[in-house]
Amino acid sequence: MRDFRDAKTMAQTLRDALGAKSIPLTHSDSLELIAKLFGQRDWNTLAARIQAAGGSADVPASAPRSPPAAVRQEIAVAAAVLDRYAGFYQLSEQAVLSVMREDHHLAVQLTGQRAVPFFAESQTEFLAREVDAQISFVIAADGQATSLILHQNGDKPMPRISAAIAKQIANRTAERVKNQSPAPGTEAALRRLIEGVASGQPDYADMAPALAAATREQLPHLQPFLADLGAIESTRFLGVGAQGEDVYSVRHADGASHWRIALDANGIISTAWVSAGP
Repeated sequence: MRDFRDAKTMAQTLRDALGAKSIPLTHSDSLELIAKLFGQRDWNTLAARIQAAGGSADVPASAPRSPPAAVRQEIAVAAAVLDRYAGFYQLSEQAVLSVMREDHHLAVQLTGQRAVPFFAESQTEFLAREVDAQISFVIAADGQATSLILHQNGDKPMPRISAAIAKQIANRTAERVKNQSPAPGTEAALRRLIEGVASGQPDYADMAPALAAATREQLPHLQPFLADLGAIESTRFLGVGAQGEDVYSVRHADGASHWRIALDANGIISTAWVSAGP
């Protein structure tokens, strides 16, 4: 199964597929498009992630390069302050962000993923070195964090929740992963989402606010990608992902796409990710 480490091959596949339809696409443009599909700012960002994972991601000379990012300064924050941020923050009904203090920095772990260290830029803002992500804490008058905002592929606000609620979510997600059965409504919601994006007119009311904002931002890249794949011919449920999302392979008239999707208790799409290939 392909993932972000196969980005260069996916870019070439995309170029070949469009070329066969007499649609020109430069190598640089195909790299940038694949980077956007993986939720990265540009090819250079994705290339750095590939290299960090031990892959090869040589950037061709013709690829556009982003201007150097501003140098970020890490600062020291008192352990007592870090301890006030430690706790659980809810991303969705299936996923929780756990924040822990490790020595003089924070460790942040999303359901189904490994912990990543975050370092302070200010008393309330932290950044990761390993991934392109930042978090900002929202502080109450007593100094306690009431929520945080994850800045990664858009801004994702997360309210603070108790350890008991976090455990309930973890247990519910673990049960879904164990059973490997699709949640009711995800296949129909996925078809609506694909058809809406391909037409350039997705139903934003059918999405959670954070997902709607990300879709608006990425629509100029997603719309032609899905439109070129053509009409949906079939969908195949592959299983339940580590964060409780349903995973589907979608066969189109002129290709295939791979999706992860989750709904909230009201049937609204809370999570949706797409990549090329089956």
